[in-house]
Amino acid sequence: MPGSIQSIERAAAVLRLLGGTGRPLGLNEMASALDLPRPTLHGIVRTLREVGFVAQDPASGRYELGPGLDELRHGGWDRHDLRARAMNWADSLAGSTGLAVHLGVPDGAAVRLVHHVFRPDGSAQRLRTGEDRPLHATAEGKCLLAFAPVATPPARDLVLTRWTGRTCTSVAALEAHLATARRRGWATDAGEYEPGAGGAAAPLRGSGGLVAGAIGVVGPLEELFGLGGELRGWVAGHLVAAAREISTALLEGAP
Repeated sequence: MPGSIQSIERAAAVLRLLGGTGRPLGLNEMASALDLPRPTLHGIVRTLREVGFVAQDPASGRYELGPGLDELRHGGWDRHDLRARAMNWADSLAGSTGLAVHLGVPDGAAVRLVHHVFRPDGSAQRLRTGEDRPLHATAEGKCLLAFAPVATPPARDLVLTRWTGRTCTSVAALEAHLATARRRGWATDAGEYEPGAGGAAAPLRGSGGLVAGAIGVVGPLEELFGLGGELRGWVAGHLVAAAREISTALLEGAP
């Protein structure tokens, strides 16, 4: 039988120490308590901080347990917290594209919309927050299928309901869409859920690169797609930039 992995044992010891003292600790205190060389301990703590399992107080330099452990306990990001951290960038994305913006998270065989920014043209719109939408027929849903396969059912297990004449209703067609999404870095819906309307969505990544949700832009097909059905480059640019900034905020643990 293979032996235990020493670096993981040491990381676990650091977490137990921080969780058992009830107060932040400095490196020297931890090194002494764990009987580890300070440089070795610093490398372990730095890595734990980067993935969110340890947090460092900027004033004192001391360490305590980080918010990433709460993500593990609750099965991922809290939806309200994710929404709060993404709101400013979602508002900015709506302003820069003139399109509505959705924030979605996995919810069984659906994508649950946890935030909706109206398109800023003053047109009549209905709030979509709280709606469940099909994974296979929406940009946010296909984004989660492509980039969060552990949190979503496999394509072969989905009920591929036809919503419009453009909906993917075969596993092979859907898997081809997902492969394209993974190659490009975003997923699209060209009128597959609502006639004449579509969307594009990019993944939001938290600690360890895990996908916490998807941010998408939604609007008329002619505003989203150009010749050949390709997502307009400037829309893709704004979308990917917003997803990147939100992902950075998730990694840093700051709204």
